[in-house]
Amino acid sequence: MSTAKSKPFNYEKALNELEKVVEQMESGDQSLENSLKNFEKGIKLTRECQAALKAAEQKVQILIEENGQAFLEELDEDEDEDF
Repeated sequence: MSTAKSKPFNYEKALNELEKVVEQMESGDQSLENSLKNFEKGIKLTRECQAALKAAEQKVQILIEENGQAFLEELDEDEDEDF
């Protein structure tokens, strides 16, 4: 039995891959089957990116609290509506 280690998640690579998937889907040159495969891939990549961002946010929060600087400015929701 082999114990293959999974590669660490690379946010930038996943985001670039997601952008390529979106471009392919927006081109309209795909079959329905390929469009569905790309949609599934896009959903998976989106979830992975969101999880990575949440984990990074939690790490930042912990570091701030450890340093006794428990303050974070709330993001303006109008500026963060790209998602």
